[in-house]
Amino acid sequence: DDGKLSFDEFKAYFADGILSGEELHELFHTIDTHNTDNLDTEELCEYFSQHLGEYENVLSVLEDLNITILKAMDKTKKDYQEASNLEQFVTRFLLKETLNQLQSLQTSLECAMETTEEQTRQERQGPTKPEVLSVQWPGKRSARRLQRNNSLSPNSPHFNTGWTEEDSQWMTQINRLQKLIDRLEKKDLKLEPFEEEVLEENARSHIMIVQRQMSVVEEEIEEFRLALKQYVESASAQGGCLHVSIQKLPNDSRFIVYEFWENSNAWNSHLQTNYSKTFQRSNVDFLETPELITTMLVPGKYLFFFST
Repeated sequence: DDGKLSFDEFKAYFADGILSGEELHELFHTIDTHNTDNLDTEELCEYFSQHLGEYENVLSVLEDLNITILKAMDKTKKDYQEASNLEQFVTRFLLKETLNQLQSLQTSLECAMETTEEQTRQERQGPTKPEVLSVQWPGKRSARRLQRNNSLSPNSPHFNTGWTEEDSQWMTQINRLQKLIDRLEKKDLKLEPFEEEVLEENARSHIMIVQRQMSVVEEEIEEFRLALKQYVESASAQGGCLHVSIQKLPNDSRFIVYEFWENSNAWNSHLQTNYSKTFQRSNVDFLETPELITTMLVPGKYLFFFST
């Protein structure tokens, strides 16, 4: 809020999991032409304006779009209450259609961004294969950060893309998940990848699987472990939580947490709890780069049995 960025602030925003800390530090000083160990707006604009290329037109159009939308919102706010029912109906349709168009554009940009990041990451680091099952979907629509929370459902336009070559691996993953969750006390889970079923209205027939990847600052690992332990204990005690497991990659300060929830509603409610928010806030200090969250809805049924 002081109109300038320190290196820590710069790193917290620009770290993308690809550039190393040393590379980020070198970039910071490249942009810091005033040699003040802080970046101001002028320096940032001067640096990025040299690399805009085709995106100069894109950003210019977006600025005009922002102004146009704000004007439309202002007029809607003034006129909506006094409008007739039909005029209000038309306004709601136009708002919905505008939102759909923007979301479609956002989806395309996210796919492009994630594809370029993954390509660069593979070129620089090579694929890292953890010992524990890694749950991801084709297209690599992972969320960054903590910032965005994407989920995949059977109705998603990305649900059926790229699966042909991974059918065998996918079935192996489902079988492993079934064996894992079947062992949970007082809970029985049956995954049915081939069985067709007719869903009742509001039926909760999909289990939410969450993969959270966190790269921890070396000096903060012990503090992070304590915070993570408290988080897992609290999450496991939640009624909608089926299972939580933790994996630390060898020779790396990266942790992967797998969470299995009865449905997306249970996961969303969990995100609103105090212990979840506390863990998120603490990660601001513990993590080198923003957390990567991947969510997936897996077809399955869960039954509860109570001992007599």
